[in-house]
Amino acid sequence: MIDIIIKDSNINGRGIFANRDFNKDEIVIKHKFKILNQEEYHQLPDKEKHFVGKIKKEYKLSLPPSRFVNHSCEPNTKIKNNSNVATRDIKKGEEITTYYEDDDPNFKMECNCGNKNCRKIITNKN
Repeated sequence: MIDIIIKDSNINGRGIFANRDFNKDEIVIKHKFKILNQEEYHQLPDKEKHFVGKIKKEYKLSLPPSRFVNHSCEPNTKIKNNSNVATRDIKKGEEITTYYEDDDPNFKMECNCGNKNCRKIITNKN
């Protein structure tokens, strides 16, 4: 984790920050998941459910450190092959963000990214 650090975020709780400069199209962080079935998902404590995404009928529990990548309406990474890949050059000290996607029709969250074009409420429809 030399390339990234976890610390308090203005977006939400903890976040991941660049500990060096990253170039556009560079892998910033590789994700690690635990695949859960529906029963295992429902048995999780509420605070852990926040780290679960439902993608194509699979529940994926994001493990540290990738679980701390916060959502942004103007992200600096995108998810590609279970990694966050820089969509532009990222400077040391910037928070690493992505756009959350979820195919759960009930997915809904408040966004605190602070960008001028913030959607405020994120659902699987936007």
